[in-house]
Amino acid sequence: MSPLTASGKSKRMQVRPASALLTALLPLLFLASAADGAPALNRTQALQALVQAEPPSRRQAAGRLGEVGVMADTAALLQALRDTDAETRAQAEDALWQIWGRSGDVRVDRLYRGGVAQMKRGDLRRGISTFSRIIALKPAFAEGWNKRATAYYLMGEYAKSLADCDEVIKRNPYHFGALSGYGMIYVQLGRPDRALEYFERALDINPNLDGVRNTADALRRLILERRRNTL
Repeated sequence: MSPLTASGKSKRMQVRPASALLTALLPLLFLASAADGAPALNRTQALQALVQAEPPSRRQAAGRLGEVGVMADTAALLQALRDTDAETRAQAEDALWQIWGRSGDVRVDRLYRGGVAQMKRGDLRRGISTFSRIIALKPAFAEGWNKRATAYYLMGEYAKSLADCDEVIKRNPYHFGALSGYGMIYVQLGRPDRALEYFERALDINPNLDGVRNTADALRRLILERRRNTL
């Protein structure tokens, strides 16, 4: 309800006992309305707010960068992955995935959404075909390679998945998802030492990957146990 609407109703109703309450509430109504109707942050404002003192500002900024951010904003969001506020960290991670998922080409982005939907339905072969088309159209788009790597992994095509992960890291060396993917592949290949190396690299970039951290801890214990058994 806007302040104008609230004020108009109070005059028409002519209910004296309520007038004092409405008068007291008007400033609050105005503030709420102003907040709801405030223009969204632009990209520059979001980047500035991402380093402000108040956590709500940083959360809003990270979320907004997910909507309007570009690859050049990756460094600021990677720094936000170490924010003292857990929600800001979560928003920053989500924003990175959103930015990485935008190619800047309408046709490619449409194909990308279709490929993701195919993977979610479990139609991995069609997903691979779709992401292969994306790669042919825009090879610089790292996320096309990453999604195909994921589909190959799910099909047990580990060599092909590793090759696509290589292509992701060439284009986006901070892609903690692809680094985690390497680790998962090397676990399947019975190479815990290599898997641990990549999991640690992923955690160096994004320390909020709890599942990766737990797996890395388990691998360290496994490697230590194997070493003891060889003595």
